[in-house]
Amino acid sequence: MSRSAVITGGAGGLGRALDAALRARGWFTLPVDLPGPALDALPPLPDRLTLACDLTDPDALAETCAQIRAARPSVDLVIYNAGLTQIGPLADSTEAGHRRLFEVNYFAAAAMARLLQPDLRAARGTHLAISSVAGFTPLHHRTAYAASKHAVVALTKQMGLE
Repeated sequence: MSRSAVITGGAGGLGRALDAALRARGWFTLPVDLPGPALDALPPLPDRLTLACDLTDPDALAETCAQIRAARPSVDLVIYNAGLTQIGPLADSTEAGHRRLFEVNYFAAAAMARLLQPDLRAARGTHLAISSVAGFTPLHHRTAYAASKHAVVALTKQMGLE
């Protein structure tokens, strides 16, 4: 049986590229993205199962993780690729926008990692977070984005210690 890879943000450009590259190497992929035209545009394939989910909705995320477990015998790789960006000075940003960025970029990844951690451990699998240069160094007018990517980098480093 082929290995299984979950890809959040699976209907976006990088998500589609990761999906294609993994399937070309014999993986079964499970792209997860918001419901809508981008996800609907991914054609059904025998080595792929698309899943619609708002990762910031705890109940929807738990249900999606249950669907992943029901569909596949193991979870070998989870790629935390879903993300938002925000460009502009901090003084011009809103608290709601700042929080939304963290909800998608950090909290959704942390919640999914927590839910799928037992599955990944059982499979001796891997968490792979897509960050940004902003996760390591400041970028002009990217305060909230950079902070959320710093948090993702710290999350994955800490998970590595576990």
